[in-house]
Amino acid sequence: MVSRTGPGEERPPLSVIIPLYQEIDSIDPLLARVHEALAGYGGPWELILVDDGSRDGTGARLQASALQYGRHVRVLILRRNFGQTAAMQAGFDVARGTLIATLDGDLQNDPADIPRMVDELLERDLDLLQGWRRRRQDAVVMRKLPSRIANALIGKVTGLALHDYGCSLKIYRAEVIKEVTLLGEMHRFIPVWVASVTAPHRIGETEVTHQARRFGTSKYGISRTFRVMIDLLAAFFFLRFGARPGHFFGSIGLIFGTIGALMMADLLWAKFVLSQHIGARPMLVISILFLVAAIQFLTTGVLAEMLTRIFYASGARTHHRVRWESDPTTAVWKQPR
Repeated sequence: MVSRTGPGEERPPLSVIIPLYQEIDSIDPLLARVHEALAGYGGPWELILVDDGSRDGTGARLQASALQYGRHVRVLILRRNFGQTAAMQAGFDVARGTLIATLDGDLQNDPADIPRMVDELLERDLDLLQGWRRRRQDAVVMRKLPSRIANALIGKVTGLALHDYGCSLKIYRAEVIKEVTLLGEMHRFIPVWVASVTAPHRIGETEVTHQARRFGTSKYGISRTFRVMIDLLAAFFFLRFGARPGHFFGSIGLIFGTIGALMMADLLWAKFVLSQHIGARPMLVISILFLVAAIQFLTTGVLAEMLTRIFYASGARTHHRVRWESDPTTAVWKQPR
């Protein structure tokens, strides 16, 4: 087990990524709290702020605030609103730290938890340390209930037992999270996707502070529970069959084909051995439908295998576009005092 950093020992370089959307009022207190929390971090760190196509002036405020704090504050402004997942991926793409921390920009996550979580990740020798908002300061119906339903579903389907998949406050080893390409709305399932590239026992959780929202309005609600269910089905498929989709479609095709073949064999026996009239029997139509469906599933499996091989041969591509970025050649680390 890796030990906690000792007295006088420098912590690993840390990149803190914060995606923001329509959070102009949160920017100044957020940056102040991050700098206060990491003032005694004891290692080099950088702050990466990603504006996800806000229309309330968030991007301009970020640029102005970054100039006030220094070149360790880096700003990315996406061309439009691509979603939280794409904003986080944009941050991961440019992060330079050995460790990466993520948190929301609405001031509900406490940056003061980050140094403790870094120490805990190193001490427990984890690749991902997930925050657990045990005492969550949100409305029960609009936020807590959907979150509990989603957490229960994810844990049941994936087998990865965590209390709070949706908490954005996480610490990652950069070498691990950069093996995962986030698409769609995969930020809800980051621990699940990380489990596809590292052992599940190297993913842990810890209690973190959670505070009530001070500015703006929540972008989440009860309707997201249904989207989580759809995303969960997609996550289950890609984790189990992402590299071998032919096994998924082929298995269904073989089952349908076997049923159709047995039904057709029974009809042939009745026709040629028992001399029965089978033209009006519903089983004839049903058996033909099963055989046609079997052929379709088998050919779909072959096509899916071909597309999978093309995808992995060409390399993963992100779907976000950056409109403006702080000059990476002038970026520096915030050095420990």
